[in-house]
Amino acid sequence: MTDHAAHDAPSGGPCGCDEYLRLSRRNFLAASGVAALASAAPAWLPRVALAESHRSSQRDVIVSVYLRGASDGLTMVVPFGDPNYYTARPSLNVAPPDANVDPSLKATSLDGFFGLPAAMLPLLPAYQSGQLLFVHATGSHDPSRSHFDAQRFMEVGKAQDPTLGTGWLGRHLASVTPMSPNAILRAVGISTGLMRTLVGAPDTLPIPNLDTFDIAGSSTTLASRRAALQDLYGPVADPVHAAAMTTLQTIDLLNTINFAGYAPSGGAVYPTGNFGTAFKSTAALLKAQIGVEAVAIDLGGWDTHANQGIFTGTMAGLMSQLAQALAAFHADMNNGPVQPSHIVTVLSEFGRRVAQNGSAGTDHGHGNAALIMGNAVTGGRVLANWPGLGPGQLYQGLDLAVTIDYRDVLAEIVQERLGGTDLSYIFPGHTPAFQGVVS
Repeated sequence: MTDHAAHDAPSGGPCGCDEYLRLSRRNFLAASGVAALASAAPAWLPRVALAESHRSSQRDVIVSVYLRGASDGLTMVVPFGDPNYYTARPSLNVAPPDANVDPSLKATSLDGFFGLPAAMLPLLPAYQSGQLLFVHATGSHDPSRSHFDAQRFMEVGKAQDPTLGTGWLGRHLASVTPMSPNAILRAVGISTGLMRTLVGAPDTLPIPNLDTFDIAGSSTTLASRRAALQDLYGPVADPVHAAAMTTLQTIDLLNTINFAGYAPSGGAVYPTGNFGTAFKSTAALLKAQIGVEAVAIDLGGWDTHANQGIFTGTMAGLMSQLAQALAAFHADMNNGPVQPSHIVTVLSEFGRRVAQNGSAGTDHGHGNAALIMGNAVTGGRVLANWPGLGPGQLYQGLDLAVTIDYRDVLAEIVQERLGGTDLSYIFPGHTPAFQGVVS
């Protein structure tokens, strides 16, 4: 597999199909452990910190971002060098960089073949720094084009296996020792229910807002209700005892971090809204160094069957949220007194059909684009074994073909950056071919 350079080889807008509207995630709660704490600084950091540094293992912390609804990778990373793109999308395209049109309507070249639309341009500094990699014509070989199936199979790491219930990242965390042996919280899904990607992970909680995680109800009765919970669950056996006590400990631990007063580094400005807040809170969480190894964040609304809005409208707004949050996170995490080694992965269940439809949108497709960002990413390029968009080149005659299995990218990250060794357990039935995405 080569770089493409030779070319010869919290929620967005409304969803567009009934199936996606019916999607739901079950709540999940599993946590256990004991805290060992000591003091820390600066002021916005927690007043307590784990006794042993969680960086002693030199593993990255992973932030797993999922674009629910099937993002259009052909708009997010525009293949302006393929003329068939313009043939298939006569009115729903981003013009090439040399087009004599308003700059907001044309791509900014990344490498002479692929480019970014205006809404994605906040990511250009991360790309130019070499810490952002785009992977194109990637995804799952699941042929279903069903949101239900495609999301599930991608998150569990094995297509067309309804018996596999745990997530690939959950199995990874279950198969390695904690980066800090005293951590009571190893992973967080910033959501009301745990993302399937993290199901099976030890010491993991779904928390929709890190700044307000607490026992619900009136503050005037909080102390008495907390005491009642301790009395109720303290004497019972595990796992109920461990889950209840660790949840209370996690509340106490997160309350030591001043999420609301967190001051980003490097001039970073996070966008307003749930997604930007999730990333800002993640930065505060990771810089607090409390032993968290993984964070999962969703951005929904990408099912753009009608009125896709690539310059103004639904998709432009989603791309802007995504790019601004990632750009702020990149600046923030690479500046200041605490700079945790990290990696961000951005995936979606499948791409959109190459040809536009009659409603100024695109239907369910196959291949897509992914984003990988972090300290050790071999970025500043677009990795693609580009299959082409012309007749005879499309998957089932309709879609961008998948030439890089998304598990090849994730498996390399797991082994080289997250300390994982049992890839056959994490990605059952798949023999990964590493793509050189990290150093």
